[in-house]
Amino acid sequence: MNRDMGQRLEMLLEEVQRPARYTGGEVNAIKKEWRPGRTAFCFAFPDTYEVAMSHLGMKIIYEAVNAREDMLCERVMMPWADMADGLKAAGIPLYSLESRRALSEFDAVGFTLQYEMSYTNILAMLDLGGIALRGGQRGERAPFVIAGGPCAANPEPLAEVVDAFLMGDGETATVQMLEVIGAGRREGLRRERILLRLAGIPGVYVPSLYESVWHEDGTLAAFTPKVEEAPARVVKRVETDLDAACFPAAMPLPYTEAVHDRIVLEIMRGCTRGCRFCQAGMLYRPVRERSPGKLLEQAQALFEATGYEEISLSSLSTGDYSQLLPLIRGLNERFEGRRVSLSLPSLRVDGPLQEVLADSGRVKKSGLTLAPEAGTQRLRDVINKGVTEEDLLRAVREAFEAGWNSVKLYFMIGLPTETDEDVLGVAALARKVVDCYYALPREKRARGLKVVVSASTFVPKPFTPFQWAAQDRLEEIRRKQGLLRNALNIRGVTFNWHDPETSFLEACFARGGRELSPVLLRAYELGCRLDGWSEHFNFQAWLQAFSDAGVDPAFIAHRAREKDERFPWDFVDIGVTRGYLWLENERALRGQTTPDCREGCGHCGLRRFEGMCPE
Repeated sequence: MNRDMGQRLEMLLEEVQRPARYTGGEVNAIKKEWRPGRTAFCFAFPDTYEVAMSHLGMKIIYEAVNAREDMLCERVMMPWADMADGLKAAGIPLYSLESRRALSEFDAVGFTLQYEMSYTNILAMLDLGGIALRGGQRGERAPFVIAGGPCAANPEPLAEVVDAFLMGDGETATVQMLEVIGAGRREGLRRERILLRLAGIPGVYVPSLYESVWHEDGTLAAFTPKVEEAPARVVKRVETDLDAACFPAAMPLPYTEAVHDRIVLEIMRGCTRGCRFCQAGMLYRPVRERSPGKLLEQAQALFEATGYEEISLSSLSTGDYSQLLPLIRGLNERFEGRRVSLSLPSLRVDGPLQEVLADSGRVKKSGLTLAPEAGTQRLRDVINKGVTEEDLLRAVREAFEAGWNSVKLYFMIGLPTETDEDVLGVAALARKVVDCYYALPREKRARGLKVVVSASTFVPKPFTPFQWAAQDRLEEIRRKQGLLRNALNIRGVTFNWHDPETSFLEACFARGGRELSPVLLRAYELGCRLDGWSEHFNFQAWLQAFSDAGVDPAFIAHRAREKDERFPWDFVDIGVTRGYLWLENERALRGQTTPDCREGCGHCGLRRFEGMCPE
């Protein structure tokens, strides 16, 4: 950034909200010298600074790339509307935090795809950074736009935008992609040749090397590689040994408050429970754990580097970590004297929690989060949640007896086979939780009961047993939300619900194909951005974008699929087979549960791969 542009930026920073989002220079940030032969990578998070600085994946990749002498990694986030408009008006390109270089100067820009409603932010960041929105329009020296994360499991809606996608774990594979890009640039290879080399990396998908054919009724007829270098199936990458995998010893400390401003320890990856709505539970199989010794070592290093006073134990199902009690005791012994508290999200409710709660609450009692997901046992069996009402009530009783007074309960509405009785069961369960609190003698319960009931809208996701299911129509979701809102008029209970329009679009982009790239590009032309923020979400503009592109969103979101219908994501091999997912779909419709695979192999398909699934 030249001197004149720097002066314009300083003036702009005086006018925008929270200028600390855009200044960089945080403690523990890594600023490496730009020099010939060093591959420059910018990790792009398509949401605001506060959200990005809470994302563990960004910190892991930041560490992994910067550990290489021949590479550098910098960061960029989606600017808020005032900053985005200000950059455009002042003629300042979107820049990285570390060196304030425009995105167009990097060899590669990599987006993490955490949420479908961030896709217009990707377009906004590319546009502001001086990079063509369509991959086919990028010049020879333009950065390679790469992407990974859970939403990359169905990459097709972004096929015209992203040059290469990574399926699965990114610690090692991202560095391999940058090796190929850097070597190709040093050798003077053309862009097309570098893309062919990227396609040869296991787990990498290059959409320009494939083509789709559609039936007249709008369903997918065929999806095939156009060149022999492109594999017919792309198998996800798996880090099999988390103790050996990269993990940061220090993390940049945000200048402004982040959503989760604390040390985050990833204690394990994957889940064996098999909830049928849960995409992450299928994508991140198999379960891999970090050892307590390694976690204590990482916690010590991060505490010394950050000074944070809270440690969060992160995983899909923290209560399933086999060494949870020894780990909690070890952390308490090491940090209790320093007043560092522990946070335990995503606890299961089907095992005794008393001992865990007692140990984790020795420093400070944070809120307890439980996820029954459905209000009746019938529907919990349909989704294979594997918990009972007795499990839940025992868990909250144990929490209240241990001094907790704040409980968050997460549910979904619109699940397959759901009835009004299931919806009202959410309120009945919430009332029983409140009754558990008031059943305790006054002197034995913490003051100020707070029960928060959150109900999200079910979205049928790829690679789940419910990928064949239809999403409820908007009017039906609104009716169910109203039914539940009236029933939850209970003392001490707060009800939160999600906007059904965003869930509708989420379903479209979760399960749609390449036909959605023109919709996305048109929505951005119509001003859509920051769609995950209610104050910026413009549903009517999205409907116009679908209409202008000639795509019916209801055909994508509200239509049940036939057993043999081809999905846009069928070429991706996540380990779990389609046959297993269909079997689970049939079991769901019968209300038949499937045991946790730690209790015995369910033959999901992972054992096809040597070393991937433990015996």
